[in-house]
Amino acid sequence: APYPRTAEDTKQQLLEYYAMITHIDDEVGKIIQTLKDEGKYENTIIIYTADNGLALGQHGLFGKQCHYEHSIRVPFVIAGPGIPENELRDAYIYLMDIFPTLCEMMAIKVPESVEGKSFLGCIGDSQEKIREDLYFAYTDKIRSVKDKQFKLMEHVHNGVLTTQLFSVKDDPQELSNLAKNTAYAKDVDRLRVLMANYRDTWNE
Repeated sequence: APYPRTAEDTKQQLLEYYAMITHIDDEVGKIIQTLKDEGKYENTIIIYTADNGLALGQHGLFGKQCHYEHSIRVPFVIAGPGIPENELRDAYIYLMDIFPTLCEMMAIKVPESVEGKSFLGCIGDSQEKIREDLYFAYTDKIRSVKDKQFKLMEHVHNGVLTTQLFSVKDDPQELSNLAKNTAYAKDVDRLRVLMANYRDTWNE
């Protein structure tokens, strides 16, 4: 994409992105129809997910390495035997949690080396949670942590640290940085400690 970004290029990239989504939707439909045609649909667990997405102009960005919600969140749909239909869950999960979940669903022992957590309980109970917060890392540039109320992001560029604090509950578009507001100083401190704990535990 050109620098500075142009409205025309942004629209073109959005057009191409949505075209790819339409294509994927069509192809997934073919997979589901094949399962039905072969009599396997009712006995198949189907999971649809993806890598994190491109910013596509949001926050003036195009890449996928930022930690804003539009880029770190991924689609996740699961369907199959015993899975409630047309229901939503707001539980925090990582993609690495899929494998142990499938193991538990199929009564297979989860290998000790697996770091993810099964979220099978969340599927059956909308109130069950397996994680209270999430941690994100991108190379040596960005670290973030979020809970149900706030997200703290810290960026390092050319040796300069930039801190951002957003209320993911009240400001889901992440437009108002609260980091310099003294009323939220305790939240910044609390989340920095949590971020450091994740960093040291995960060596990331």
